[in-house]
Amino acid sequence: MSNTDPSHPDAKILSVHQRLATSGARSAHVFRTDRGLHLVVPQLAEDVPGRAPDMNGGNADVDALLYRWEEERFVEVNRLPCPSGEDALSFRSGGRNYLAFANLRTGKGPYETDVNSLIYREDEDGEWVVDEALPTFGAKQWHHFSIDDREFLALAQGLTMPGLTPKGHGRSVIFERIDGRWKEFQVLGGRWGYNWTDFQVGGRHFLAYADQVTPSVVYRWDGDSFIPYQTFAETSGRSFRHFSQDGGDWLAFACISGDSTLYRWNGELFEPHQLLGGPGGREFALFRHHDDLFLVRICFVRGKPPVAKTDLMSQLYRWDDGKFEVIEEFPTFGGTDASFFEADGRTFLVVANSLTPDVRFRQDSIVYELSLDNA
Repeated sequence: MSNTDPSHPDAKILSVHQRLATSGARSAHVFRTDRGLHLVVPQLAEDVPGRAPDMNGGNADVDALLYRWEEERFVEVNRLPCPSGEDALSFRSGGRNYLAFANLRTGKGPYETDVNSLIYREDEDGEWVVDEALPTFGAKQWHHFSIDDREFLALAQGLTMPGLTPKGHGRSVIFERIDGRWKEFQVLGGRWGYNWTDFQVGGRHFLAYADQVTPSVVYRWDGDSFIPYQTFAETSGRSFRHFSQDGGDWLAFACISGDSTLYRWNGELFEPHQLLGGPGGREFALFRHHDDLFLVRICFVRGKPPVAKTDLMSQLYRWDDGKFEVIEEFPTFGGTDASFFEADGRTFLVVANSLTPDVRFRQDSIVYELSLDNA
C-alpha cells in the first residue's frame, strides 16, 4: 500500500471513505448500467522492479480495473486488458452499453505507440467483450456526443517525442457512427491531444479541444464539419469544462504550464473572467447539489521529468456571487481525474492518483465522502 496520506488535517468537507490500490491511475470514470453503479480505472503502467523511477516508463501491459458499488463501497468485479490506459468512457449506442479506452502504448521499453484502442461492449450476461479495436497513436481521450441524428466519437491523440513517427496521420480525429461501426469523419490536426467537451450556446454546437503542443481550440459545427472558432492557448492545454449558470455560459480551461482560467461567453466569444489556480491543472469535475454548484480542479505535476513535483494540492470550489471560491484544498499525487457521484443518499468524489512523490506508479486512488453542510 502507498504511504502517502490523502487526508488533510484541516479538512471539513472531504473525508477519506475508501482507498483503491491503483497503479498509474489515469481516469476515475463513474457510470451506471442496469446492473448498478460502476467505476472504471484505466492504468498507465506498473513499476518494473530494479528500474529507476520514470513517469514515462514502467510496464505498459496492464489492465483497467472495473468496480461495482456494493454495501457502501467499490468492490472489484473485473479486470479488462487495457495497455497504458489513459482514459475510459462509457456510452450507449444502438441500445447497447460500451466502454471505450484510450490506449497510449504497449511494452516495457522500448514502447510501441501505434496501438489499437479498445472499445468493449456489454453482452447480455453483463460481460464486457471487445467490440472494436481502432488504430491509434498515443491515444489520450475519447468523447462521445451527438448532433441531431448524427453520432460522433472524438479521439484526442498524438505524440511529438523524438524517434516517434506514426504509421498513419497520428492527429486528433473525429469518428462518426456509420452502420454500427466507427468511421473516420474529420481530422482536426492536433498533434498531442488531451481532452474534449461539447456544448451548445444559442442553439449552436461547439466542440472544445485541448492539446499539449498545438493550439487548444473551440470548434463550431457548421452543419457539415467542425471549423475553428476561438483559440485559448498555443501550447500546454489539458482540459475544458462547460456549464451554464446565472443565465450565462461559462468555460473552464486548464493549462498545465500556466494558469487555469474561467471564461464567460460575451455573446460572441469567451472572455477571461477568473483565475482558477496556477500551473499543474489537469482536469475538472462539476457537480450540482440542491442550489449549489461545485467545481474540482485536479492537479497533476509541476516541472518536467525527472524532477517533476507530483504531490500537489487540488481545489474544491463553490459558486458564490458570480465566481468560484475555494472552500477546501486536498492533496493529490500525480492527480489525473475526478468524478462526483451520489449513492446511498450521500455524496462522494473519487480521485485518480497516478504517481507517488518519488515518481513510482503504485499510488492509491481515493474515494472521498463530502459533508456539504460544512461547505
